[in-house]
Amino acid sequence: MRIGILGTGTLAQALGAGWARAGHEVVVGGRSESKARELADRLGHGVRAAAPPEVAEGRDALLLAVTWDGVQDILRHAGVSGGRLNGTPLIDPTNAVEHGVGVLLTEPGTSNAERIAALAPGAHVVKAFHLFPSDQWTGGPGGKDGQPVTVPLCGDDPAALEVVGALVRDFGGVPAVLGPLARARQLEEVAGFVIGLAFSGVDPGSAIPRVP
Repeated sequence: MRIGILGTGTLAQALGAGWARAGHEVVVGGRSESKARELADRLGHGVRAAAPPEVAEGRDALLLAVTWDGVQDILRHAGVSGGRLNGTPLIDPTNAVEHGVGVLLTEPGTSNAERIAALAPGAHVVKAFHLFPSDQWTGGPGGKDGQPVTVPLCGDDPAALEVVGALVRDFGGVPAVLGPLARARQLEEVAGFVIGLAFSGVDPGSAIPRVP
């Protein structure tokens, strides 16, 4: 696939490296041209840097690898307001939560994924990759500990969900569709739950019943 990554931080590096190893064509870009070039050089495997408008143009999938409060700015830099992303799967791994606390910062009844869909008209937003820290996706298929993990997805377009599911499987993950984008707030609340427990010194996995 032709994958664009908007952002140059740790998640961009982790997912970009895995997708490049899997043989996808990866282009990265952000507000800093020098950071984008440095990231492309580190990733190798033919990854190249480009300005945000080029990163967003003609991709089979586009990843928003920025903090939740940087989404509007990077989408503006990419020039997507005019429908440039029409039909493009747009992966949202953001967590709009209070750091170390986990309380959602979006308005009641809304989600950051739905906000992103409004900012990028025509894009097929898929919520994914938001529950694990970036180092989960390093070290090849199976993640950092070699064990497959489930990656819940929310989205309205079946084809976009298939594309993102394939990209999850590149890391040995198991995609699980929870429902349409209207359920993205539920996924974002789960992230807040996980973050709140983790910063309290509790393993979030110990608080979730194991279903046979």
